Amino acid sequence: QVQLVESGGGLVQAGGSLRLSCAASGFIFSKADMGWYRQAPGKQRELVATVTSGGTTNYVDSVKGRFTFYRDNTKNTVSLHMNSLKPDDTANYFCNAAVNYFGVRINYWGHGTQVTVSS
Repeated sequence: QVQLVESGGGLVQAGGSLRLSCAASGFIFSKADMGWYRQAPGKQRELVATVTSGGTTNYVDSVKGRFTFYRDNTKNTVSLHMNSLKPDDTANYFCNAAVNYFGVRINYWGHGTQVTVSS
């Protein structure tokens, strides 16, 4: 059974930092592309950052230079280090795993962790 468990959200003032973590189980972690997405109230879920199974990272423009995505294949975890947080970063953050099974790409999601940035 696939599980993605996020942690590390909370309330922080603008300019502050938070570290989100996601513990994964139930699939071959090293072969999965991992991602962080976020959804603010009244808005669609959007991509924040991804890291491929090969370690290549990609970030949405709005977080470049502020967020860093790490993966640890020895612990089956990913983390998102968020610095210089802005009120616009307020959202529910979701961990995503994209796994290929015989050519079929399946996405798994965690339940999310809330990040609130006060001005």
